[in-house]
Amino acid sequence: MAWYEEWFNDEKHELVYGHRDDEDAERLVSLILSTLDVKPGGRVLDVGCGRGRHARMFARRGYEVTGLDLAERALDAASRQAADEGLDITFLHGDMRKPVAEDAFDLVVNLFTAFGYFHERAEHIRALIAMVTAVRPGGFVVQDFMNAEHVRRKFVPADEKTVGGVHILQERRVTGNRIEKTITLRQNGDRHVVTESVELLNREDFESFYREVGLHCEHMFGDYAGGAWTPDSPRLILMSRRKPV
Repeated sequence: MAWYEEWFNDEKHELVYGHRDDEDAERLVSLILSTLDVKPGGRVLDVGCGRGRHARMFARRGYEVTGLDLAERALDAASRQAADEGLDITFLHGDMRKPVAEDAFDLVVNLFTAFGYFHERAEHIRALIAMVTAVRPGGFVVQDFMNAEHVRRKFVPADEKTVGGVHILQERRVTGNRIEKTITLRQNGDRHVVTESVELLNREDFESFYREVGLHCEHMFGDYAGGAWTPDSPRLILMSRRKPV
């Protein structure tokens, strides 16, 4: 089983990443909607939606939202939160490499580095083809990924914290063309270790992918405030259009 299949569905995942608040999600969704011509009422697919932070942002603005994720635990939490807010969001359990629809969405988003997990280029392409298949001709695909050049220079080798009585040690390293993070959780003598591994895909990699799958990048940003991308930017945000028929 691949690391992401097990780890994203582990209750301990929330201990490590539960600190994420809605501020960055709000800024990113605002940037997307202020840049692209996708009107309220449009259909949005959030690929790798996790616990539904971004999906809820789109739904609050009047979009018809579907979220897709491999982690059933995250989807359950996303569904509960949406229901608590009175939001009508469809959440689907599935692999991003398998299309969920054809020509059905005005906008497909893949955010917060929910990409790069696979070891083969062909698998990245499969995931992108599934996104392109789902969006209508002339519709948009947005990817928000770490900026590989920035990560290589600025990653923090290690940090630690305690959450809910659990000590969490995170150790990072660059191995070849991947950033790896080993997370060790300790509580009452118990020890749990997981290693995440994501390919350090750069701008040129994505541009090559897009040429292959029929996407044209129209806008590129380096942060959630809409700053221009540079090698020192923290993010690589690509807003692309599927070629019209």
